[in-house]
Amino acid sequence: MRTFANWMVAFFMIMYWGFRVVVAYEASVYADFFIKPVNLTVEIILLFVTVVCIVLVFKRKLIGAVIYFFSYLAYFGTDLINILKPVFEIGSTEIPNYMGALSSFIGIVLAGAVLLDLSVDKGRKPKDKKTDWFYTNKEYDRELDERADKNNYRIL
Repeated sequence: MRTFANWMVAFFMIMYWGFRVVVAYEASVYADFFIKPVNLTVEIILLFVTVVCIVLVFKRKLIGAVIYFFSYLAYFGTDLINILKPVFEIGSTEIPNYMGALSSFIGIVLAGAVLLDLSVDKGRKPKDKKTDWFYTNKEYDRELDERADKNNYRIL
């Protein structure tokens, strides 16, 4: 976690996970809530998978972001398609749950942002200000001539 953006993405992961915990709790006690899970059992399993993925994302492991993205895409993508399908059908009188569609869309976008954040971050090398001035500067390289002893003597 090197930048502010890394922390914000992880913070939004935790906030969205907490929101989905509330959704699962409200569905399990049969309360009337504005968002309903597609399948409560799968939702609870996804919550536990998300906890593992959050830990892996905090450790900056790419496999955590990949699992997080594909599990959210599979669960919330099908939910989003099922919610928005009646909108595009001609003659349909069903009113879709737009809050559920917005919640699913936010889940997919958040998972994509996490995957993008970790995949872009993998290519960067951390800067070490204490030693970079020496190792990146050619001025301090030793220049050996032909008379120099090139043997590496070791004391055993």
